[in-house]
Amino acid sequence: MVAEINAVDTVAPAGSTPGSRTPGREAGRLTAGRVVAWACLVAIIALTLFPFYWMLRTALSNGTTLATAGTSWLPVDFTWGAFRRVLGLATLEEAQAEGGTGSAVDFWVYLRNSVLVAALITAGQVFFGALAAYAFARMQWRGRDTVFFLILTALMVPPIFTQLPNFLLMRDLGILNTYAAIVLPFFFMTPFAVFFLRQFFLGIPREIEEAARLDGAGHVRTFFRIIVPMSWGPITTLALLQYVQAWNEYFWPLLVGSERSVRTLTVALGVFRSQTPNAGPDWPGLMAATLIAALPVLLLFIAFGRKIVDSIGFSGIK
Repeated sequence: MVAEINAVDTVAPAGSTPGSRTPGREAGRLTAGRVVAWACLVAIIALTLFPFYWMLRTALSNGTTLATAGTSWLPVDFTWGAFRRVLGLATLEEAQAEGGTGSAVDFWVYLRNSVLVAALITAGQVFFGALAAYAFARMQWRGRDTVFFLILTALMVPPIFTQLPNFLLMRDLGILNTYAAIVLPFFFMTPFAVFFLRQFFLGIPREIEEAARLDGAGHVRTFFRIIVPMSWGPITTLALLQYVQAWNEYFWPLLVGSERSVRTLTVALGVFRSQTPNAGPDWPGLMAATLIAALPVLLLFIAFGRKIVDSIGFSGIK
């Protein structure tokens, strides 16, 4: 009996062979392939972050001495003067002493305009895009698939092709240099927003809507009381993506919103670069303004980056 027990104890697990490695040890094993993969990953991250570091290095440099030490990896004659100039905290003498142009920068006005324009565009695209996506995903009507196909084909049309017709329309309406002219072409649904939310709506069980319909709920009530609460994740993700896109828009606001009162931050950065009355561009000031302008978007991605990736993957966009 003892011999039989010992024999049982020495029997190897099924599917294993002598000298085989466990999955845990194999996963933690350092191989040449892993070293190469990690080296490539680190190199890609370094290349991605290097422009931000160089912007910060330039923004913290003194404009008068920057050209004399252009190859330095550290800030040249370290100073916060560029940020002070951008935020309107420096006097004319201080700005010119550090290589600034001395031109007025209404940073807070431009920031307000960018926040307002991006918020309006995001609200319109999310609202109307969600309504259209629900109609394509759940409602049955003649020609639905054909219309959806036509909307998707708009993704292949370069945006530059629609700039001139939209500009002529805004001019004929007499609303150039207004918030309405900047917002209207982007306010309603976009093909990406419709496609993105439709993919998620298709994954919601129909039994939930059928139960609501038995309780007397129509399409409108079902959408706002059931579908929207269940879709906060994808809707939030879409709002973030559209907000970033609207925040970075440059050509259209430049085309229809050249007045200072409605000028967005991206357009203001281009104007700030061109204000060079006596010398070259104020590179420290321009880099400082760019960093401050990119800060809200970076914070959004840091806070909601994982949610964006998860929602895109769940919606079926590969």
